[in-house]
Amino acid sequence: MSKSKACGKYTKAIHAGQTIDPLYGAVSVPIYQTSTFAFLSAEDGAAKFAGEVKGYKYTRLGNPTVKALEDSVAELENGYGGLATSSGMSAISTVYMTFLSAGAHIVSTGSVYGPSRLVIEKQFSRFNVEYSYIDTSDAANIEKSIKPNTKMLYIETPANPTLSITDLKACAKIAQKHGIVLVVDNTFMGPCFQRPIEYGADVVVHSLTKSLNGHSDVVAGMIVTKNAELYKQIQAVHYQMGGTIDPNQAWLVLRGIKTLPLRVEKSAHNAMQLAEFLQKHPAVTSVTYPGLKTHAQHELACSQMSGFGSMITFEVKGGLKAGKTVMNGVKLAALAVSLGGIESLIQHPASMTHAGVSKKDREEAGITDGLVRYSVGCEDVEDIIADLAQVLDKIK
Repeated sequence: MSKSKACGKYTKAIHAGQTIDPLYGAVSVPIYQTSTFAFLSAEDGAAKFAGEVKGYKYTRLGNPTVKALEDSVAELENGYGGLATSSGMSAISTVYMTFLSAGAHIVSTGSVYGPSRLVIEKQFSRFNVEYSYIDTSDAANIEKSIKPNTKMLYIETPANPTLSITDLKACAKIAQKHGIVLVVDNTFMGPCFQRPIEYGADVVVHSLTKSLNGHSDVVAGMIVTKNAELYKQIQAVHYQMGGTIDPNQAWLVLRGIKTLPLRVEKSAHNAMQLAEFLQKHPAVTSVTYPGLKTHAQHELACSQMSGFGSMITFEVKGGLKAGKTVMNGVKLAALAVSLGGIESLIQHPASMTHAGVSKKDREEAGITDGLVRYSVGCEDVEDIIADLAQVLDKIK
């Protein structure tokens, strides 16, 4: 058992999954940058491949640095075990591949991350996988969408980029009633602010690229399961499909996790102040942030989240044209996709992250052409606000 199992989030972030190197006493987990591992004998190799003896064989099938990362995130999520992948989409696709056989049906959040939806619509549909993309913030919509061939309920909460909140307990109840797997993309909140397994989720996925790494220098993903059975199911697909993370990338994420609570609390504090500023600015027509009491599901957010994250969406007077003026006019925030890093980022979902989703489907999901998405970083909040103010003040 990890020494940080019953500890608080700061201690877990620093110690979960990490042990002192037994060979040289290194405090930092070593980077085992190797493709393969030598066996003590032919018998040892055979025993390891047969699963009779624990040990590493080949990095696609496991690596000590990668294992430390997997254990760290699984512990932060209060899950059974983790599987680190080469990207967030690799994690998502591996989970899809595990549970969606030909002719299966998936119910998912309408405004889910664009590629999470597109891989179902463009790739899995080739195998007659059916899909229903709906407003999952209303549990009644979910219940109505379940079919005899439904195998998965896949949700994002808060959703990307609308920030609508889905009731985790209600989803778990529906999933259990119908015998389907509940998968939650927890990228937006991360384990410091939300742990879906505690509310009944079967599987949690992350883009480690975002807040868990936090420094915009890694592309990676993670799958965490609630029990051993689900872990073994997904592990088999993961190893066979080969979406393995590189040990060096795994080490970079481990290093980022050590400061995770410090970073996300700072960015959430900044986001709250920025949201309040935007609410009062005459050039802004709407602001969405779960921490605002004006958010339609603020009370639900308070019940299943311990913080409100770093993501804000807003619209300005003049729609898309004015939104572009804002994105082209900011000086501090970088105009870039992604989120959860120490630096602030701004982007336009309709033409960037969700460009592959049809305009009709975007609008049905609440992704308007004028919507601006802002990932609040760890800069001084006064500087973040001043940066937006100088361009918003020019909009009439």
